[in-house]
Amino acid sequence: MTDDAATRERLQLDRPHGARVYDYFLGGKDNFAIDRQAAEHLLEAFPGFRTAALSNRMWMHRAARYAAEQGITQFLDIGTGIPTSPNLHEVVQEVVPEARIVYADNDPIVLSHSRALLTSGPEGKTAYLEADVTDPRSIMESDEVRETLDLSKPVALSLVGVFHYLPDALKPYDLVKQLVEPLAPGSLLIFSHCTPDFAPDLWERAIQVYKADGGDAQVRSKEEVTRFFDGLELVEPGVSVPFQWHPDQQTQDMVAKGEFTDVMCSLWVGVAKKP
Repeated sequence: MTDDAATRERLQLDRPHGARVYDYFLGGKDNFAIDRQAAEHLLEAFPGFRTAALSNRMWMHRAARYAAEQGITQFLDIGTGIPTSPNLHEVVQEVVPEARIVYADNDPIVLSHSRALLTSGPEGKTAYLEADVTDPRSIMESDEVRETLDLSKPVALSLVGVFHYLPDALKPYDLVKQLVEPLAPGSLLIFSHCTPDFAPDLWERAIQVYKADGGDAQVRSKEEVTRFFDGLELVEPGVSVPFQWHPDQQTQDMVAKGEFTDVMCSLWVGVAKKP
């Protein structure tokens, strides 16, 4: 295999990648033609993708800040995506400067930008791990996790906008259980997932389009998303659309302007505590 061919294979340039498509929706520049093509096809099928990506990102910031305000100082963010400031560590270290964060993603382009994820304040620490959520053991037993986090103390596990890329064949519920199991009581699961509940016909078309472009995805109902929290104690208001979960003023303004609606966001989100 030539160097160019090996690079293309490593970057998965023959198919769109969720992290890069998401980056495009957020207005980023770290994506390739195949990702932009898939993103535009998705927007034709469901025009709300940019709104959903923005509401998801804003919710992640609020959820991470909530965890830090509860006294959690350790974070494991799997499916990090391409860095977009403010990143998770920037949000939580404003609340707890000593916070320690491990980022993990399976897209090599995220690794190439990982320096942006390693700008921890002096009191805290960040680390980056190239790994796949479908292999929880490789994540939890990695040097990056072992050297950065103390799993005998609470950790906030962030799985934001990741699991709709995992069809049932990959046993996503088991994967979440395997990631939560090693965590100490008092840990939090921060989780979001696309849903077809508010616009089933549009989402059926969008999934068909994404698969035709070489991607894979499976959106899930509120009942199916709620199952990811089995055995955990949901924080109020439970599983909700992102703009109804502890909304800040910016979120409320966007709701008032009609920009954030159930259909245009089409996400279920939640935060839950391990008893």
